[in-house]
Amino acid sequence: MKIILHRNFKKQYIKLRDEERQRFGERRDLFLKNPFHPILNNHPLHGAYRGYRSISVGGDLRVIYEEIDSYTVYFILIDTHSNLYE
Repeated sequence: MKIILHRNFKKQYIKLRDEERQRFGERRDLFLKNPFHPILNNHPLHGAYRGYRSISVGGDLRVIYEEIDSYTVYFILIDTHSNLYE
């Protein structure tokens, strides 16, 4: 599987604390092995994010992504639950 990072994702990623970046790396690796591992809480979104999916990075941190095809995903945003779903 291939992950493409949206420019907004990259901007938000830079603002993360070191431990959040490390946790993201661990969850990204898990996502690449098994996108539906229970710890990721992978689920479809509704409303303004209809057509996208979300995974949990841990704590309150989430990644919103879009499936391009069966081999490619587009990580759109990474932020806290409250910031993403205000």
